[in-house]
Amino acid sequence: MATDVKALVAQMTLEEKASLLGGESFWFTKPVERLGIPKFMVSDGPHGLRKQDEQGDHLGVNDSIVAVCWPAACATTSSFDRDLIQKMGEAIGDECQAENLSVVLGPAVCIKRSPLCGRNFEYMSEDPYLAGEMAAAYINGVQSKNIGTSIKHFAANNQEYYRMSNDSVASERTLREIYFPAFETAVKKAQPWTVMCSYNKINGVYSADNEWLLTDVLRKDWGFKGYVMTDWGAVNDRVQDVRAGLDLEMPGDTSLNDAKIVAAVKAGELDEALVDRAVENVLRVCYQYLDNKQEGVVFDRDADHEKSAAVEAECAVLLENNGILPLNRSQKVVYIGEYAAKPRFQGGGSSHINSSKVVSALDAAKAKGYEVEYVKGFPFDKDETDEAEIQKAVEAAKNAEVAVIFAGLPDVFESEGYDRPNMDMPACQNKLIAAVAAVQPNTVVVLHNGAPVETPWADDVAAILEMYLGGQGVGQATDALLYGEKNPSGHLAETFPLRVQDNPSYLNFNTSSRTCNYAEGVYVGYRYYDAKEMPVRWAFGHGLSYTTFKIENARVSAPTMDDDSTVTVCVDVTNTGDRAGKEVVQLYVSDKTGTPDRPIKELKGFEKVELQPGETKTVAIEIDARALSYFEERLGDWYAAPGTYQILLGDASDNITACTEITFSTKKVVPMVVGGDTAIGELMENPKTAPIIAEMSKQASSNAPIAMEDADPMMVAMMKFMPLKSLKSFGMMDDAQAMALIDTLNAALKN
Repeated sequence: MATDVKALVAQMTLEEKASLLGGESFWFTKPVERLGIPKFMVSDGPHGLRKQDEQGDHLGVNDSIVAVCWPAACATTSSFDRDLIQKMGEAIGDECQAENLSVVLGPAVCIKRSPLCGRNFEYMSEDPYLAGEMAAAYINGVQSKNIGTSIKHFAANNQEYYRMSNDSVASERTLREIYFPAFETAVKKAQPWTVMCSYNKINGVYSADNEWLLTDVLRKDWGFKGYVMTDWGAVNDRVQDVRAGLDLEMPGDTSLNDAKIVAAVKAGELDEALVDRAVENVLRVCYQYLDNKQEGVVFDRDADHEKSAAVEAECAVLLENNGILPLNRSQKVVYIGEYAAKPRFQGGGSSHINSSKVVSALDAAKAKGYEVEYVKGFPFDKDETDEAEIQKAVEAAKNAEVAVIFAGLPDVFESEGYDRPNMDMPACQNKLIAAVAAVQPNTVVVLHNGAPVETPWADDVAAILEMYLGGQGVGQATDALLYGEKNPSGHLAETFPLRVQDNPSYLNFNTSSRTCNYAEGVYVGYRYYDAKEMPVRWAFGHGLSYTTFKIENARVSAPTMDDDSTVTVCVDVTNTGDRAGKEVVQLYVSDKTGTPDRPIKELKGFEKVELQPGETKTVAIEIDARALSYFEERLGDWYAAPGTYQILLGDASDNITACTEITFSTKKVVPMVVGGDTAIGELMENPKTAPIIAEMSKQASSNAPIAMEDADPMMVAMMKFMPLKSLKSFGMMDDAQAMALIDTLNAALKN
């Protein structure tokens, strides 16, 4: 039977209520022993448990329990596989049940605004639709085991540079279209038990203090029902936090802030009903766990290790391949680079897992008896060139049939707490790759990194396999992919630009300790590169396979659509190669209505499909009006202009192979109020005011020596961009006539 939370709260003193709104220690909430309310434990995640004792730390300095390190979000999101990530969530939920953890802190869905963000390895994507869909799948998986999740960090926490105080300055449209939707989708499709607010300010207000963010948007707009907790130490004004909708302060001891809450209520400065609301939110989640606690769940680390390796095999992205992969077991191969023996498989900071075991690619190859030589080449943990090691690698590569270089970013290059200064790989690695590629045309590079890197040698090697940070089974997954036991099927969840300077946030990233100006607006990632027609190294959605696919014959269930209807888009996918494989069908929408300031295309659907050689399947994806819409600030709502929208389908943002279109109609009208600064051109574009302006122009033309239709482009442009108030300056009307015209135009808009 579910615990009656309201009845519990009714029995509490004000002091007891306030105590439940703050942690007891680093990982525990406070108990109320008088009423039999126990303390509850939360733990870092989301790609494994970092359960520590009560004296633990938040940044991964001290050891935690031995657990399974699953692939990080940079990898799992590249799977484009909702079912896969949901099953991973289910396994983590079982691990939490076995370890008596009520909430796992994740997933992290902050948008990858810049490739330099130090925590990009645990964030999902540059695209809000993809991040939201994958986050919802993960949350549904974990919470199916009656374990809570804490989606984070809400919101606009896209850098580590002064992250605890910096002000993210962005328009509401930018927030609603890019930085909010992953949270929104997760709330609406999965209802995470908790949401973790970010450290930073948003447009001048700390997230923890922000009633618009935590109450108006999160609860009223989206229907969130759980509790909101702080990131560790994110409280600014504890009393205002309660008003804003912040429920739980972490970590403990929070006794000083608890006392402030009590004092504010007694002084009449804080409504006790808001305290009751917060306590009920916290206890509802705690008892959702306790009332459904499963006894006897076993944390089988070895079994979950194998599952982790299997997940990673579905996530890796084959970036380049001239046919050298998959390798033949009889080939003479040399593995170069210390990552072959000591893989980098996770990031640093609060998500660092004390892994139960780690299997390297070299271990996996030796276990199978493959003829593989190993040369260290360069160290796994620093940028240090050893000329003797480079020469050994070159000689070994000359004598082998294939050289596989295991490269990537050392732990110190990317971590929570600081951002990367550039997109460079260690110079020692770039130098070795170039030297080996110069003597061995069959050079394969395997990457271990949490975010994009510059690859000056990309055109000189035979294949590149992106493993990202693939968890403790990354070596087994790498082996299975290199030798063709598994067929690569991952696709990039982020763009790899040619240079860091190409990134849209480059001029506005880490430039001020106080303010971060999101000047690029909605043009993040591929949205920007598309609009600029800028070449990139590898596009969003890119991913190769050992087989080939054809995506064709796009069609829609209906040619028209409106605010309340949906359309199903179907497309045929055929495996045209000789090997079974999985293809990711990506659906993008392109606004062809002429609405200004809209991206060329935006991801609005995807499906992963498995096909045998020669097999064809039809993929169906449903879209609604939201898929066509942008956030119209004047309307305060999502809006799609009437007209034509193209539906584009392919297997990467730069590889569209099928296209269809629909015609959209809407009852929504963007509000317009005419004043002296309203331009003639704006009025000409509005169907309600256009006839009035046309008549005015006609009368003006009858008194002019040259008719408007015969005027030169300069004259036409001047009229289009001229505000109504300027008509007086040019003697076209007096004050009374101008006011009468404005009244007539506004009256027309109301009809």
